Amino acid sequence: MSDLPFPAAPLHPSARSGVAPFHVMRVLAAAARRRESGLPVFDLTAGQPATPAPAPVLAAAHRALDTHVLGYTEATGIAPLREAVAGHYATRYGLTVDPDRVVITTGSSGGFLLSFLTAFDAGDRVGLARPGYPAYRNILQALGCEVVELECGPATGYQPTLDMVRSADLAGLVLASPANPTGTMVPPAELAAISDHCGRNGIRLISDEIYHGICYSGEAASSWATDRSGIVVNSFSKYFSMTGWRIGWLLLPDDLVDPLDALAGNMSICPPAPSQYAAVHAFDAYEECDAHVDRYAGNRALLLDGLRALGITDLAPADGAFYVYADVAHLTDDSQAWTRRLLDTAGVAMAPGIDFDVVEGHHTVRMSFAGTGDTIAAGLDALDGFLRSS
Repeated sequence: MSDLPFPAAPLHPSARSGVAPFHVMRVLAAAARRRESGLPVFDLTAGQPATPAPAPVLAAAHRALDTHVLGYTEATGIAPLREAVAGHYATRYGLTVDPDRVVITTGSSGGFLLSFLTAFDAGDRVGLARPGYPAYRNILQALGCEVVELECGPATGYQPTLDMVRSADLAGLVLASPANPTGTMVPPAELAAISDHCGRNGIRLISDEIYHGICYSGEAASSWATDRSGIVVNSFSKYFSMTGWRIGWLLLPDDLVDPLDALAGNMSICPPAPSQYAAVHAFDAYEECDAHVDRYAGNRALLLDGLRALGITDLAPADGAFYVYADVAHLTDDSQAWTRRLLDTAGVAMAPGIDFDVVEGHHTVRMSFAGTGDTIAAGLDALDGFLRSS
């Protein structure tokens, strides 16, 4: 019996924890169980390269394990890595970035959490594209922000427009170019106009640039080329093929440097030390990473052509990143059940659209072409058999 003089209130999870799951991770778990049972899996789900980290990174990681104590680092990251990131902007963008404005984070996921905590208060209205990466929405909701979804379809290139931003009464805007799940990009002139508008009107722009370097149509521009009152989020996961290393970075405006430093020190102490020492040398591997992008381009063509041959033709442009976002309304009005059946029956794993669009995602799916060409070809064959038997 309780020692309290009154009945104890039942324990329960916090209200802020009641966010939607990331369904992609559940598909990955189901695919792993199928693979463990000895059945074939053609994985078009995971947004991660099939290649290891670049050779200079692997060599540096071995050196770090042999020569460094690998204790805590500065909360904002080791100076050599912050300097290397700043050098990357000079090399690839022609931009001068102060290393003191660079913060190393535990992947872009840790970067988004720190950015949102530092930039926004509970109740702030923060805009983002729909369809879009679900973690934006779910983290912001958990932090008590008001998520304002901007409906973005083919007419706007699946990206928010300046007119949308002007009319939405926002405290903040999350913009991704190239975007997950659509692979679409904001034209440089439009990005500049949006960045300028946000800077002039007190809207904190969070520019997700984690797929920079992986482009098939033009080059991706950085929001910091126009205005530096916003935050740039980037990562070593995608272009540099380092997903499991959990290492990313932020570019911060002056007014957020100290507040974010304080939050980072309290929340994580520092990013993973081995990954930091290794990542310094990622910028020695442009040639190796560009070769991966050439392979993605071949995979992209294979997947797009294969889907069209199967009658799946309503596709986002996939100008960057490594995803194809497809409308399959002619096949299903329940993307979660359809992708589950596809995996169970044919071994093809893809992400249901409800992850990325809670309104229209019941008839869309996302496929990744970051894996091998053989996996994509075999997956298309299995999808063909599934569709013929359905």
